[in-house]
Amino acid sequence: MSTTPAFTYQSAPSRIIFGTGSVGSLAAEIEALGCKKVLVLSTPFQKSDAEKLAQDIGPLAAGVYSDAQMHTPVNITASALAAYAAAGADGIVSIGGGSTIGLGKALSWRNKAPHLVVATTYAGSEVTDILGQTEDGVKTTVRDPAIRPETVIYDANLTLGLPVAMSVSSGLNAIAHAVEGLYAQDRNPVTSLMAVEAIRALKDALPRIVKVPQDVAARSDALYGSWLCGVVLGSVGMSLHHKLCHTLGGTFDLPHAETHAILLPHTAAFNAVAAQDALAPAADLFGGDLGGGLYDLATELGAPMALRDLGVTEGDLQKAADLAVKNAYWNPRDITRDGILTLLLDALDGRRPSLEK
Repeated sequence: MSTTPAFTYQSAPSRIIFGTGSVGSLAAEIEALGCKKVLVLSTPFQKSDAEKLAQDIGPLAAGVYSDAQMHTPVNITASALAAYAAAGADGIVSIGGGSTIGLGKALSWRNKAPHLVVATTYAGSEVTDILGQTEDGVKTTVRDPAIRPETVIYDANLTLGLPVAMSVSSGLNAIAHAVEGLYAQDRNPVTSLMAVEAIRALKDALPRIVKVPQDVAARSDALYGSWLCGVVLGSVGMSLHHKLCHTLGGTFDLPHAETHAILLPHTAAFNAVAAQDALAPAADLFGGDLGGGLYDLATELGAPMALRDLGVTEGDLQKAADLAVKNAYWNPRDITRDGILTLLLDALDGRRPSLEK
C-alpha cells in the first residue's frame, strides 16, 4: 500500500532567469512580454539602481518611480498608478525586495500590466500570488493568480551591495516561508521537498555571506534558497507566523524582514508541539530542535532578536494578541489569546524558545 497521501499541487507559472550576469537579458525579457515602455519601480534607497537599470534598457524605460514603501500603503499605490498612466507605460519592472515587489504587484493587479522583477534581496514574494497592503494602520492580504509576476531575474551580482544586516534579516524572512510551508494545511510532498532544500541552502549560505559579503557563490546559493522559499509560500496557505507578522507590521509599522526574523524561532517552536512529524526534516538540520536551532542561527548571524529593539512595548503586544485571534489563519496548533501572548512576550525580550513549549 502506498504511504504517499493524496494531494493537489499547482505549479507556479513564473518564468525564472537565474545566474550571474542574467540581468543582461532584461531588455529581451521585457520585449518577450510584449511591452514597449516599462515603469521601473524602487524604494528611495534603491533609486540609483533603478535609474541605472532604466538607462541600461534605454528606450524601453518609460521612467522611474522610487517611492515604494514597506507594507504597500494604498495611497502610495494610487500615486504610482498615476505615474504609470502619465508615463504612458505598458509594463512594470520592479528592482529590489519585498517593498518594491509589493508595489509592483499592487499596480499589476489593478491595471493588468505585465510585471517583471529583478530581485535583489531574499524576500521570495516575487514568485507568490500574495499581495499584502496597508490602509489606516490595517494590513490585509489578497491572493489571486493575477498577482504573481510573469518573469523574475535572479542575478547574484546585484545582491553584492545588499548590507549584511539586510541580507541576514531577508534570508531569515525567506526561511520563515519554508518553515510555515512544511506544516501548512494544504502542503504536499513537492512543496515539502522544496521547503527543506530551501532551509538547507539558506542555513549554509547566510553564515558565508556574514563572513565574506562579496562571496558571489554564497549570494547565489542564498538567492536559490529564497526562490524555493517563495515558491513554497506561493503554493500553500499561510498560518500563525504570517498572521502575527502581518498584524505587528501593519499595526505598528515594523520593518517587515526583521519582524519575521525575530518571530521565526518562536512560531516554529510553538507549532512544533502539534506538527512534529511535518517539521522533522527541518528540525534534523538543526540537531532536532527547530525553534532553538533557528534562534541559535539568528544569534550567530547577528540578527535582531527582540521585538523590544524595534520599539514594541508590552502594551502593544496586548493589542496584537487581540488582533491575532480575530479571523485567525488555519494553524496546526490551536490559537488562543493567552498562548499567542506568551509567544509574543518571549519574542519581546528575545528569550530562546524551548522544546517543551
